[in-house]
Amino acid sequence: MVAFPQAHILDIVGPLEVLTGTKYFLPEGPEPYAVTLVASKTGPLPTTSGLSLTAHRAFADAATDTSPIDTLIVSGGHGTMAAIKDPELLDFVRQSASRSRRIVSICTGAMILAEIGLLDGKRASTHWWWCPILEQRYPAVAVDRDAIFVRDGNIWTSAGVTAGMDLALALVEMDFGHDIALQVARYNVMYMMRPGGQSQFSAHLVAQRADDPAINATLDYILANPGDPLTVTALAARAGLSERTFARRFKDNTEMTPAAYVETARVQAARVALETTTIGVEQVALQTGFQNAERMRRAFQRHLGVSATDYRERFRGSQLTPLIRDGPD
Repeated sequence: MVAFPQAHILDIVGPLEVLTGTKYFLPEGPEPYAVTLVASKTGPLPTTSGLSLTAHRAFADAATDTSPIDTLIVSGGHGTMAAIKDPELLDFVRQSASRSRRIVSICTGAMILAEIGLLDGKRASTHWWWCPILEQRYPAVAVDRDAIFVRDGNIWTSAGVTAGMDLALALVEMDFGHDIALQVARYNVMYMMRPGGQSQFSAHLVAQRADDPAINATLDYILANPGDPLTVTALAARAGLSERTFARRFKDNTEMTPAAYVETARVQAARVALETTTIGVEQVALQTGFQNAERMRRAFQRHLGVSATDYRERFRGSQLTPLIRDGPD
C-alpha cells in the first residue's frame, strides 16, 4: 500500500481490513495477504483524519527490493495533488507497477497512476468530485464517472472511500471465490457486495442535491412511497406545478428525468427488500411499484447487470461461518 501525507485514512485501512480479514474464513495456513505500508519515510504518517499511521518502509528502501509484488495499491486523499509532484513517489509506483501482478488505486490514487501514464487508453474511475479533474488533466484516460470500481486488464481503480472496500472484496473474490468474499463482506458489516458497474449515486444521494423546495419534497415522497403510482402527472400535481415546469425543474436539480429517478428509487427499495426479507420476488415487485417481476427484472438488469432473483441469491447466499484462528477482538 503506497501512502503519502494527508492521505484519506479509510482509503488505506478500509481495503486492508477487507483483505487481511480474509484469514478468518480460510483453513490454517499462511496469511492470505501480507501487508506493507510504504511512504516517503518510515514511521508516523499523518492522514486527513488527524490520526497517524506507521509506514513500514520508505520508498528508497523498498525500491531496492526487486521481488515480485502481488498487488500494488495506491491510496488517495487530500494530499494527492502534492503526491503527484513527488518524483520519489512517482518513481516508486512506476518501478513497482512493472513487477506487480495487479495495480490498484483507491479514490484519487487514480491521479497518481494517470500521472505516470499507467491509465493512458484505459477505463478508470475515481471519486465523483474528482472525475472532471481527472478528465481534464489526463485526456488519454477514459473516465467512468459512475462506476464504483473499474477493472481494465490488470489495473483496478475505485471511486471514493468505501468504494475501495468494494474493490478489495472483488479482489478477495478473484483470489478465493465468491463464498469467501461474501463472508468477508458480512463480517465487516458491509451493506452488500456492490458490483463495480453500480453507480456511485444512490437515490438518497441524488436527493441531497436538490435546492428547489418543491423538488426536494417530491424526492422525499418518492423515496418514502416507491410503490405509489409515480407518474409525472401525479408528481407534478403534488408539487403544484405544470408537467412541463415540473419536468424541467426536476432535471435541473437532479440531472435525471423523473422517470429515471423513480426507477432508481424503486430498484433501491427492491434491493433492500430482497436482502433483508424472505418475501417472494413477485411480491417485492408489487410493493416497490414495478407491478410485476418481469419489469423489476429488466430494471435490475439495466441498473445492476443481474436479475432480481440472481441478486437475492448473490447477497443472501451463504452463512457467516468464520474459521477463527487467533480470533478478532
